[in-house]
Amino acid sequence: MFRSKNEGNIVYKCTVRLLEDSEVLECEFQPNHKGCFLLEYVCEQLDIAEKDYFGLRYVDSTKQRHWLDLAKSIIKQMKDVDPILFSFRVKFYPADPFRLAGNGRLMLYQQLKRDLRHGRLYCSTGEAAALGALIVQEELGDFDPEIHTGEYVSSLRLALRQTDALEKKVIELHKKREPGQEPSVAMDEFMGIARGLETYGVDPHPVKDHRGTQLYLGINYSGISTFVSGKRAQHFRWPEVHKLNYEGKMFIAHLSYTDASREPKKHTIGFKCPTGAACRYVWRCAIEQMLFFTLPNSQNASVVSGGGFFSWGTKFRYSGRTEREILTESLNALREQQLANSTSPSKRKASSVPATPSSPQGDLAQIRYSSLPRSAMSEPLGNCSSDHIGNIYNPDNAMQLLEPVSEEARRASSNLLDNANNPELSDYYFRDSFEHSSTESGLTNTYVDTQRLHHQLQQHQLQQTKHHQYGSRKEQSLPSGALHNRMLLASGAASSAPDSYISQTSISNSAVIRQNAANSAKSVRKFSLLHAFIPSFLFVVTTMVISAIFILESESETLAQVRNLPEMIILKYHYYQPLKDYIAKYFGAKS
Repeated sequence: MFRSKNEGNIVYKCTVRLLEDSEVLECEFQPNHKGCFLLEYVCEQLDIAEKDYFGLRYVDSTKQRHWLDLAKSIIKQMKDVDPILFSFRVKFYPADPFRLAGNGRLMLYQQLKRDLRHGRLYCSTGEAAALGALIVQEELGDFDPEIHTGEYVSSLRLALRQTDALEKKVIELHKKREPGQEPSVAMDEFMGIARGLETYGVDPHPVKDHRGTQLYLGINYSGISTFVSGKRAQHFRWPEVHKLNYEGKMFIAHLSYTDASREPKKHTIGFKCPTGAACRYVWRCAIEQMLFFTLPNSQNASVVSGGGFFSWGTKFRYSGRTEREILTESLNALREQQLANSTSPSKRKASSVPATPSSPQGDLAQIRYSSLPRSAMSEPLGNCSSDHIGNIYNPDNAMQLLEPVSEEARRASSNLLDNANNPELSDYYFRDSFEHSSTESGLTNTYVDTQRLHHQLQQHQLQQTKHHQYGSRKEQSLPSGALHNRMLLASGAASSAPDSYISQTSISNSAVIRQNAANSAKSVRKFSLLHAFIPSFLFVVTTMVISAIFILESESETLAQVRNLPEMIILKYHYYQPLKDYIAKYFGAKS
């Protein structure tokens, strides 16, 4: 909004490393571009339709990894990164890898190969040999004794710990492969084995438990797992996870589950991360994975809060679609394609009566009207009654539906004529307008209306002239209906004696204005020193308390000298820490 004129012409360049280390993609973006622009561009270049499963990862100046936020500006996230370098990776591993098609499935296969190569896809020696043989089959084709001689597998990097025994096992399995298979068959078989492993889709985060034992935290489509020495020790499914937050370096998961006795239980477990930034990264990864695989749609995603009151990055809003939305869209597209094929001219059966909304042909009509997208004005065919259909297709009924609106407009436009013929109705409309307007606007409207009703009120002019002379003094004591009659009759008298009426009306108006000014002056609240001191005192105390909490809870090095002051140390250990423990214990006991 406040950008300079030349800022829109600035172009930033970045490099995106693909899943194959030797492949890179050069990209350009402008300062106003968000993360979704760059991801869509990369997926478009790679011809990937399922872009929601992928993401761009980068490393900041403190060597901490981050996922590029698609809803925020690119340059604001990369302000401390030079050069700007991204890594294109699979962010959300689907439970069924075969949900992806085309290049999306190919990218997932390359990601799984990369995970096996870097040790993230942890498995036994036999499973690693089977996966390695499939990689050799996909890259080198069928085993040929004339070509594949010696240790030909050594030229390929298959696993993190690629020993001679593993290579020999891979060669044996490669020789036993059935010849003539397409590379796609080996890819599908590889992903079928990989998805059954406990470490499928897991990016391990180093943490420690309450005993100080080194663990690795894994987060994927099924939930949160802990791994010790490559084996899964604990697993918390997403339905059991009630809340996720963090405090400093501690990542906390609140669990709600049912034990063997069918009784609901609650449990809280925490893991200590190496740094506060790493803890925020783990928390955000867990939140995104949980929302992507559990929410029915992204519209139900609210702002998620985690961490302490003064922790940075405590607010997170999920952006993008969820897996259920992707699957629903794919299913609808498949139904539309099947519907188009079934209704094509080459496959359409001859019939004397075509399929119309009034004569559907069995299940085909039900599929047709349930799968096609509807507008906001349409309804399912089975829910339409005869009256509803008549209102849609009968123009007379449509005009009858609009008749109350046109009648109200007609009454609003001709209410003055109706008021002349019906005194009770005119009194009702007058009182309504007078009570909802100011004194000046009510008198002005009355004067205009009385000019229009001059001819209908001539017979009352002479009789009410004397009452009008002193009627302004009794207006406040009269009811609204009598007040209305007085003003109508006064306006009739004004037509016969305009000078006296105007002068008396102006005197009455000035008297009313002076009376209102006097009443408002009495109602003005006098200045009180006590009333001004209390808010100021509360504001100063609140500011000091917030500042003290911020200094004590912050881990910033710039505030280290202030935290090390004797006064701050005494405040922390004698007052702040006991109060904090008491509050935590009190609310913990309640929850």
